Amino acid sequence: MSFIITLLAAVFVFSAVIAIHEFGHFAVAKLCGVQVNEFSIGMGPVLLKKTQNGTQYSLRALPVGGFVALEGEESPESQQAEKGERPDAEPQTPPPCADADGSPDGGAGNEKAPAQPVGKPLNEAAVWQRALIMAAGAFMNFLLGFVVMVILIAAQSEPITSRVIYAIDDGALCGQTGLEAGDKVLAVNGRRCFVANDMLYELMRTEDYSARFTVLRGGEKVRLPNAQVERRDFGGEQLYGFTIDVQEKTLGGTLGFSWNSCVDFVRIVRLGLGDLFTGRAGLKDMSGPVGIVEQVTETANQQESAWEGLAVVLYYFSFIAINLGVMNLLPIPPLDGGRFVIEVFQKLSNKVVSMRAMNAMSSAGMALFLMFFLVMVNQDVQRIISGTFFGQ
Repeated sequence: MSFIITLLAAVFVFSAVIAIHEFGHFAVAKLCGVQVNEFSIGMGPVLLKKTQNGTQYSLRALPVGGFVALEGEESPESQQAEKGERPDAEPQTPPPCADADGSPDGGAGNEKAPAQPVGKPLNEAAVWQRALIMAAGAFMNFLLGFVVMVILIAAQSEPITSRVIYAIDDGALCGQTGLEAGDKVLAVNGRRCFVANDMLYELMRTEDYSARFTVLRGGEKVRLPNAQVERRDFGGEQLYGFTIDVQEKTLGGTLGFSWNSCVDFVRIVRLGLGDLFTGRAGLKDMSGPVGIVEQVTETANQQESAWEGLAVVLYYFSFIAINLGVMNLLPIPPLDGGRFVIEVFQKLSNKVVSMRAMNAMSSAGMALFLMFFLVMVNQDVQRIISGTFFGQ
């Protein structure tokens, strides 16, 4: 797949996930009676707009996500909307891009807006309402990832993998050091396993080829403190000396496996962040949005059928949605998690964080994320150009 197609695919995937994230904020804000000044798909200059019930719905030129501008919010979009672009505000002078008739953006959606907002400012909403609004974006990411995973698992003809050891390879070290066929793996290295990928991911992180297993054997928990695992590469697949059993696919089993897979995604993100902060992994070991989509498309292209390729895309789409949901909950301004922490601090301390302080924290956080984003994109582009993805 060409670089341009990969870049466009990356923009589409991440824009879709971010737009759904913002829809979560929008929907809960409306339910809580908070004034939503604008709900925008895309960023930059407005292409189309329509005002309804006190909210301006906009389509903007740059297909890179979107935003929700709430009354009384300290975000740049909200402040801009309140000062001049809010639906209930009449512009004093035509903007520079106005047409001859004085209508901005080519006159698109130039209907008259209501004179007054229909909702309350965000800062007048109850703390629990503000918390729900902030958490709604991440919740929508999790919901999206779960729904995509359910669709993927339900559509596959293959049975669902379990956590039960089906067979031990002849002469495998894991069998010689405690594992037996029929064992149901409960935990590896102290971390609970929800799906087979949990144990495989933990074994990938094992450096000395030994792991602590907790298994269910004959109805009793058995601890294997030093099970040896050999890591063998077979056609690009890592093998550890045992095979996993499968289970019949039912509605309950599909929903349960999909949920556990999403929990597994959350764990992978958490462990990845932990490795980054502890120095076990560096930026060079990470991929940005372009790199992720490049890897997904390359993997999809290697599949034998169009359906298998689509299954790869859906799997990673679910992972990306949940990944962004987790990242947005980090307690760092201007992310939702950071804003939630500030709200909790103000409530518990009965102190008000000044707008100057909040703007400073948000600006600093945004600058750091922008720098990180540019570094990752540059790293992705360099890898694609040099052909270091998948040995191109």
